[in-house]
Amino acid sequence: MDIRQLARGTVEWSRIERVIRTLADRYDCDTVRVEFLEADNWLSTPCVIDDEYFVKIVSRQNALVHGLLTTGRNVGAFSSGAEGFFDRFETPLQMVEHEFEATQKMRAVGLNAPRPIDAFEVNGLGVLVLEYLPDFRTLEEVSDETLSDYATDLFSMLATLHDHGLAHGDLRAENVLFCNDELYFIDATSVDDSRVEETTAYDLACALAILEPRIGARTAVAAAATVYDGETLLTARSFLDFIRVRPDHEFDSTQLRSEVEKVADIGHN
Repeated sequence: MDIRQLARGTVEWSRIERVIRTLADRYDCDTVRVEFLEADNWLSTPCVIDDEYFVKIVSRQNALVHGLLTTGRNVGAFSSGAEGFFDRFETPLQMVEHEFEATQKMRAVGLNAPRPIDAFEVNGLGVLVLEYLPDFRTLEEVSDETLSDYATDLFSMLATLHDHGLAHGDLRAENVLFCNDELYFIDATSVDDSRVEETTAYDLACALAILEPRIGARTAVAAAATVYDGETLLTARSFLDFIRVRPDHEFDSTQLRSEVEKVADIGHN
């Protein structure tokens, strides 16, 4: 068995059937059409119901993997000179309830995010139901030109999040969707809401890490500098080495550091 399959775990079909029957009952449907999505996701089993609902089924194994990832991220934050600020969940229900609430909060401050519909537990499984966005693409799938055109929008969305004392905590290309010529945030994780400076800088560093390989360090930092000041950019710089060792980010940290320092130096003069 592939190590990723082992880590993710497989939810028994009988338990998935029970989730689907529960969904049909909750939404008063005699029958439902289910499409399971091909996704390299260690934290849930995703599917689409009737092209209307996006559903994430979270198992105990998924919650365990999330806890291990959280521990690793906190160690990485410590290596960057900050105490760990990522929170872990004890149960699948806690995971889906958090994502439901985080999505509500993002929408409440005016950000694009799929409409949260439901979060509940079935036979030990956490079930999250969101609005399904048809014809979406992740930032991995858009062209470099489109990504460059929307870079400032990405940082503006982050700034709105941060201005309201919120943070994403797991910003990567897969967690930003492009749909109907707009960006949407998904899959926010839980971070310590008393550590605003660090979580803001971490999100900013992750956004730079997403953009650098596609549009270049200079363009990425210039877009960030239209929204964030030099001091915040310098704080973000301290997280780049930690983010670089994550398997979901590949970028040139040296180039980003150099461009951040140039912009910050100009801002101080």
